Amino acid sequence: MTTYKVNTEVLTAALLGFEQQKKDIDAQIAEIRQVLNGESPIAATESTAAAQPTRRKRRKISAAGLRAIAEAQRKRWAASKAASKKAGEPSAPEVPAKPKRRLSAAGKAAIIAALKKRWAAKKAAATKTTPVAAKKVAVKKVAKKIPARAAQRTAKAPERAAAAAS
Repeated sequence: MTTYKVNTEVLTAALLGFEQQKKDIDAQIAEIRQVLNGESPIAATESTAAAQPTRRKRRKISAAGLRAIAEAQRKRWAASKAASKKAGEPSAPEVPAKPKRRLSAAGKAAIIAALKKRWAAKKAAATKTTPVAAKKVAVKKVAKKIPARAAQRTAKAPERAAAAAS
């Protein structure tokens, strides 16, 4: 069996929740009774809505009022800051800015030398591992063009052969 620590805040919240549920149930019971007594359901809902408390409208503040409030707040802040400075309390811890780091000429030269060495090694490795292979180019066979007269002679050749045979 589990034991729970009972907190007064939890119990108060539970009590408020149950009271709200009770109010809702009482309102629904009242609606049902009014319907049973012969009233229309619309009238029943209107009467329960009228029975519920209405919220008060928010007040509007004029522009002059807002300016007065802002000015008063500024005065309070100024007085608060003045009091803290008199007491010797810094408003914020002041941290000195770190000086900007600069690269010396020797350091820059060392970096450049290292980069050149690295690139040279990379280029040497690239040429060693991937030799350029010669591509074989396919040769197209082009039909010889026969001049027009030669074409006529070759076309007439079977006719000549037949005439000579006869």
